[in-house]
Amino acid sequence: MRATEHILLESDERTVPELRRARKIHSRLHVQSTVRRRSTELALIDYYYLSVQTGRPGRPVSKYVLDLRFADPRLRLSRHIAWRWMTASAVLATLAAGVASWIHASSTPWWRHEWLPVLGALSALALGAGLVGFYRTTKTLAVFSVNGQARLFELTGGVGTFQAIRRFSKALAAHVRASIRARRRSRSEHLRDEMREHLRLKEAGVLSEQEYETSKRRILARHA
Repeated sequence: MRATEHILLESDERTVPELRRARKIHSRLHVQSTVRRRSTELALIDYYYLSVQTGRPGRPVSKYVLDLRFADPRLRLSRHIAWRWMTASAVLATLAAGVASWIHASSTPWWRHEWLPVLGALSALALGAGLVGFYRTTKTLAVFSVNGQARLFELTGGVGTFQAIRRFSKALAAHVRASIRARRRSRSEHLRDEMREHLRLKEAGVLSEQEYETSKRRILARHA
């Protein structure tokens, strides 16, 4: 009998708690980005679950709950620094400072100097490049499933949210480690349960059909 006949019990229903009915809320994180026009609220509830709510203006709010017993304990926390824009801003600022120094040393009054428009343009470009670099510098927190390696959740925040994301990621990692102890002792039972979790997330719109099929093949390979 094939491994799929042992593990694929997709008709078996699984339930997870909702945020409004949670018995205990352990930690919260709210990230509001006016520039990116996106709002994300995370909550660790009932020890083993992560509630996720994301939304954008004019779109319905996406709500779902992750079962942390099937999350990979190796959380992906990465930072992207827009070095090219930061370097461009520094170079333009240096050029602007050089032009300003030359204008100041000139015998011509600065408000009549012919290079004054150049100084203004360089200063504006330096400021613009700096703002773009600030906007594109981000920190990303991602959660994957332990065997299927499907991306279950990803949060990207700007510079002002770095500390909050880091604090929440520590709490999340602690809950994932605690959730490991609540997994099924049998490897085959845990793989079967993880398969069901992937199916639930696919039906909730968290995983695409392709992501679900890819994770299913990985789980079946582990089972075999």
